[in-house]
Amino acid sequence: MAVNHDQFKTGRLGARLTQVQAAERLGLSQSYLSQLEKGQRPITPELARLAAKVYRLSPATLPLPDTVTAPEEGDDTRFARQLSGLGYPGFAHVRAEHVNPAALLLRSLVRDNLEVRLVEALPWVLANYPDFDWPWLTDQVKLKDVQNRLGFLAGLARQLAASRGEFRTALEPLQKAEAKLERARLAREDTLCRESMPAAERRWLTTNRSPLARHWNLLTGLTLEQLPYAN
Repeated sequence: MAVNHDQFKTGRLGARLTQVQAAERLGLSQSYLSQLEKGQRPITPELARLAAKVYRLSPATLPLPDTVTAPEEGDDTRFARQLSGLGYPGFAHVRAEHVNPAALLLRSLVRDNLEVRLVEALPWVLANYPDFDWPWLTDQVKLKDVQNRLGFLAGLARQLAASRGEFRTALEPLQKAEAKLERARLAREDTLCRESMPAAERRWLTTNRSPLARHWNLLTGLTLEQLPYAN
């Protein structure tokens, strides 16, 4: 969920800042910040991003877009920067760009083709940010008919959370998300952001994919064992 008025106060207190200190770092007057904390002023997306940075709030509090369109094919560099901003170790060397993890997930899932190393990072995002706005994401993926992709990745992230202690807090949110997505599971076959997959590989995966991929009607060979951070 995005930064709200209450978080302007709880975030400031959590950062151990006085109103004067916080207002200075946010570029505001103390009186304006006081009005924000009381819900008397609107929070702009720019201010929400700045508050998340100053108060060190979860990226899940960053604003979500009203609509999401598929990024240009070949825009993988930006995905890498956004994954770096979320702390993904595989792109720690890349200049960071901060984004709400739910927005990154949706922009990834609507892509026809996405680099394998980027797809491999998505279960990590799901397991590392269980506090993002699940209702927004599940509604959006259903609108764009990519709920099977999210369901599969949520299942993969659930397996990760069950096997790795550092992700254990994500287990219950992932289980709930899977159950909700299950009710909207599509019968048609899809790929996991690999629409350019050759016909021979499609035929092979039809009989050799994992039970999880088969359940979600996805042609993908991705498994927990293939995730670079799972072992």
